[in-house]
Formats: sequence, structure tokens, C-alpha cells
Amino acid sequence: MKKISKILVANRGEIAVRVMKTAKKMGIKTVAVYSTADRNALHVKYADEAICIGEAPSSQSYLRGDRIIEVSKQLGVDAIHPGYGFLSENSAFAQECEKNNIIFIGPNSKAIEMMGSKLEAKEAVKGYDIPMVPGVDHAIIDLEEAKRTARNVGFPILIKASAGGGGKGMRLVEKEDDFEAQMERAISEATSAFGDGSVFIEKYVSKPRHIEIQVMADSYGNVLYIFERECSIQRRHQKVVEEAPSSFVTPEIRKAMGEAAVKVAKACDYLGAGTVEFLMDENHNFYFLEMNTRLQVEHPVTEMISGLDLVELQIRIARGEELAIKQEDLKILGHAMELRVYAEDPMNDFLPNVGLLSKYQLPEGLGIRVDNGIEEGIEVPIYYDSMLSKMITFGKTRDESIELMLKAIDNYHVEGVATTLPFGKFVMEHEAFRAGDFDTSFVKKYYDVEKLKGQLDIEAEIAAYLALQQYLADKKVLRLPVE
Repeated sequence: MKKISKILVANRGEIAVRVMKTAKKMGIKTVAVYSTADRNALHVKYADEAICIGEAPSSQSYLRGDRIIEVSKQLGVDAIHPGYGFLSENSAFAQECEKNNIIFIGPNSKAIEMMGSKLEAKEAVKGYDIPMVPGVDHAIIDLEEAKRTARNVGFPILIKASAGGGGKGMRLVEKEDDFEAQMERAISEATSAFGDGSVFIEKYVSKPRHIEIQVMADSYGNVLYIFERECSIQRRHQKVVEEAPSSFVTPEIRKAMGEAAVKVAKACDYLGAGTVEFLMDENHNFYFLEMNTRLQVEHPVTEMISGLDLVELQIRIARGEELAIKQEDLKILGHAMELRVYAEDPMNDFLPNVGLLSKYQLPEGLGIRVDNGIEEGIEVPIYYDSMLSKMITFGKTRDESIELMLKAIDNYHVEGVATTLPFGKFVMEHEAFRAGDFDTSFVKKYYDVEKLKGQLDIEAEIAAYLALQQYLADKKVLRLPVE
């Protein structure tokens, strides 16, 4: 058994606080790293120790793997938890941790590298009889070859960056006339974002749903699948609302997808928490997309429906422990929703909206959980991802979880920046979402800014009217004669 008595969390914001909470629960000391822009951040205050590692830009701080390892050695750190983003899927960083006898709480560098390329990932799972989206299994840069491939696959098609993620380097092409321009854009965007312009081509799946399976693997060959998450409500190919389980997935399909995800994990000798992502069409056919070799932003919905602490399992596996639970022990206990609360303006194409949080009050109550990374009076920095928190609700049924989310949104008070809270309310109240009849085109198909503005105006009028009535009632009480 490896000793882990002090963990450095190589991240910031809500995920850093989230990891530290579990570490503290396990009696493990925590170290926060921070940039000059984050000197007053919540994760810095929450840790047992904190050290500045550089200037505000992430390239000079949170992405400085060499500096993070140097600090870890200096402070006697046993293990590094990378959270998600930043260095979490950087195989070179994982390798450097291994070289310096620091435990990387995640998979080995080989698995990260293999699954970091969508093409390599597909190659790795080829022999495991896992369904794939029709398309090509090699990188393309040559335009003429790409055109021939697109014709063979048949329009509509998706052009996707091999090294991609977060929707960057991805283009939907519905007809051949648009292909050349979209191909050039995809290559340019992929080169800019990842330093790798290679792309591949897939058939576009109509009415696709984004379903992912949480896996957990130990060093003894045990791999669990901890059910699925529905992540189809997205803007710019990035998730905003997630839930578990999916209302679209049947028990039979859940088992088939779960077993496929286990095969993917075994194909790369996986260790720790990972997510296998699938695309599902309207006829319940599912296709392997990729594997994320880290903890996901949306992991709390899985924790709520399974009763497990995924970060605790990560740490235990990193210590060399065997998983104490078996697949047959796992049961779905209810339904969970998650809304990512971003400092973005849903009235202005979800553009980041940073500034000083003059008011910041979190909702509370049974079935409401907020993984938060900021507090009132703090400036939301422009340098990083704009997520303030994740709000999770848990109920016995999907309807109960939705109603709890609406209540939580109403009781989440933010002033100083625009947030995605109104968008979350729009989703929760929409008939298509409530009926479970939606796919990844939900925002494009249903989101109406003018309608949302109108609804907010009505709510503001009602609030003003109620405030006036209360004022008049209070005034009347004050005028009553004293007996």
C-alpha cells in the first residue's frame, strides 16, 4: 500500500475545493496552488497549505507542470490530483510525476496518451466489437482525399479534430458545396487550439444524444461501470445541463453500454476514474466516441445516484487498494440533475461576463448540492474557464429532481455578473426537456432569447408588485394605534 498523507491539487475553483473536501474527510492534508489572480480564491483559503506558482495566465501558472512538481517536492507531497482541464490529460505531466516518485491520481501516462487521440482510441478498441460511427479511422490533411472520403461516407458528415475536445476543430457539413470551406476552418481551428491540424471524418448521426458511462478501474483488473449520464443539453458543443440516469436509456441498453465501456477501459489498461463517451441515435443505436481519462465536471450526478464518492475511490485506487464493491452491488438510487453555473450571458450568445460579485448567495435544502468555487466580493477573473459552480439536485424521480432544480435556481442569488441560471430555468421548464424528448440540437431548436427576456421581464414585474404590496402592508401595520 502506498502512503498518501498529503495531496497537492493542481487546479482551481470548484473542482479544487471538491477534491480537498474528500481529502480532508479521509484525514489527508491538502496543498493549493494558485496564480496571482487567484490569491484570494476560495480554494486557497480552504487548503491546509497554499503556494503561488506564477502569474495570472494559465500558461504561466496552472499549466506549469515543472513548477508544480518542484513545489510538490519542496512541501513533501505524496500525490497530485489534477482535477479536470489544465494538466489532467497531459501524459507528459503524468510521466514526470511517475519519474519524481509522486503519485499521479489518475491513469498511467500510456493510457492518457492512447485515449488522448480520438484516432488512437478507435484503433485501440477495434478488436473489442464496440460499435463505431461510420467514417474513416485515419487522420486527413489533404483536401482532395478528404473530399473523396466525405463522398464515400455520405453527407451530412462531421469533420473532427483528432486531438480535439470542447467542440474545437469540429464542423458539421450538410452538403458537398460547403465542404472545402468547412474543412479549412476545422484544420485551422485544430492547429490553433491543439497544435495539430489532423482531422478525421465521420457520418453525422441524426438526432444524436450524448450519453457517457462512468468507469472506475483498480490495479487488480477490476473495472466497474457506474451507470450513465445524459449530456445532450449543450451550447457550442459544450455541456451545460447533465443528468443521471438518462430517461432515454433502457436497462438492457445500459448494460450493453456499460459492458462496452469496460472493454474500452481494459483496452488501454486503465486505472482510476474515466468516462467513455457514446453517441446514441433516435433508434437507440450507440457508437463509441472517445474516452476522457480524468474525473468529469458532471461526476456529482453519478455520485448522487450511486451513493459513491468518486474522488475517494480515485484516492484509494491510487494508494493501491482493490475496489471493495462489485458490479452487482451497484443500484440506481434516484435521479440527479446538474446545472453548470457559468459567468456567461445567455442573452448574448453565452459570451463570458466577468466582474465583481457584489452579491453571491447559494441555495440550500434537502436534495440540493452546490459544488462551489467562489464567494461574494470576489472578482471573477478573465483568464480561466467562467464556471462559478455546479448545482446538483437529487430526488426519487426525474420530475422531483427537476422541481428541486427550479427551486434551487430561484434561491441562487447572483449580482455583478450575468450567469446561466436563467438558461437553466428555461431548460427545466421546457416541455421537450420535461418529456425527455430532446437531443444535442436542443439549444439550436428551442432556445429563444426574446422569449426568455420576456419571461424575465414578467418575473421582474411580479417581484416588483409583490415588493410594493409588502411595503404597503408594512406601512399599514405601522399606522395602527397602540393600545
